[in-house]
Amino acid sequence: MPDNASIKRLKLTKFKLNALLNITQAINDNLPADDLLIKAENILRKDLNIGKLVIFMKSGDWECILESGCLAGSCAGIHVEEDLLPHSEITYITSSEKESLKGFDIIIPVYNNNAPIAFVIIGDIDEEGKGVSPVIKHLNFIQTLSNIVVVAIENIRLFEDSLKQEALKKELELASRMQSMLIPDNETLPRNEYYQISGFYLPHYEVGGDYYDCIQLNKHELGFCMADVSGKGISAALLMANFQASLRSLFTDEILLDDLARKLNRRVIETAHGEKFITIFIAKYNTRTQVLEYINAAHNAPVFYEMKSDRLMKFESSCVGIGMLDEIPSISMGSYRISEESKIICYTDGLSELTDKKGKEIGTIAIEKSIKNNKSISSNITSLIRNEKIKSGNSRLFDDVSILGLQFMI
Repeated sequence: MPDNASIKRLKLTKFKLNALLNITQAINDNLPADDLLIKAENILRKDLNIGKLVIFMKSGDWECILESGCLAGSCAGIHVEEDLLPHSEITYITSSEKESLKGFDIIIPVYNNNAPIAFVIIGDIDEEGKGVSPVIKHLNFIQTLSNIVVVAIENIRLFEDSLKQEALKKELELASRMQSMLIPDNETLPRNEYYQISGFYLPHYEVGGDYYDCIQLNKHELGFCMADVSGKGISAALLMANFQASLRSLFTDEILLDDLARKLNRRVIETAHGEKFITIFIAKYNTRTQVLEYINAAHNAPVFYEMKSDRLMKFESSCVGIGMLDEIPSISMGSYRISEESKIICYTDGLSELTDKKGKEIGTIAIEKSIKNNKSISSNITSLIRNEKIKSGNSRLFDDVSILGLQFMI
């Protein structure tokens, strides 16, 4: 017949197997991380009489996810980088000189994909008790249980992160579709016997901070603009959407461009509080007088080409960007009378700051090459996009790219 010691060992072995099965079943049942920690704590502390139990886990930053059997705030004195990360294997620390680890006996590191994801620190309360310490007696089991529970919690975190990422992805896809509705497509751009218009918009991320628009102000006047919000991503896209609404409400045939710029400046200051600004080229064209009025508020200078004269020019900056200062100190409004068939290409720096094979910014060279001919403005923009591989995975792209071209018929 088996002796009492053998019976106890058998019972203990069965208990440990059942405990592991119970934890595994809880994981399969998708119990939350807090419930898994409670189960592990009960097994180790109540059933196996482990005195102290602390678990640090990496979730972005290291944090104490379990503190049991210790004085409140014991975790606060332990610094993972200094006290725990140096230990890549199970380490006995009973005689450690580190004050933060006093009262603990063993550090058990938990690794996943060759990287530490957790540290389990255990110790006895009754260090003068007789017999083998439960920490030593059950060390292999403690290590196995810790690995199972910690890796399960890590998988839960990764799964929850993936769900959040998927939800964010869907939100960004929706935001991208909503933003694309704010940018006029080529089918809706105004066109007649006086001008033809073509545009192109490609955000670097799902959403961007570029914006262009064309507005038929009255029978004879057309308003158009190209703008770029400082920065990228969601914050730039939100400011751009707000700016689009402001510009659409303010840009009428009655308002002077300098007054429009000042009113837009106030709106951006109120919205962005000086944290972001907008560069913009904004213009009015009158088909009766054939005069183009414009303001360039720190934006890239549009390229203008007179087809018969074969002459290129640029409309340079005339004031600071919108939202750079509380008040725009001075605005110099430009004016140019178009006397022959001409074309203009407005763009954002996502195009002009592209680099060539030598790493040098292309500036307006590609734009000038595309526009200096008798082809239509839409053909020019198509060639520009194709030649610079804008839509075909150009690895040099780092920002939103927007292009707006107008061809004036005289």
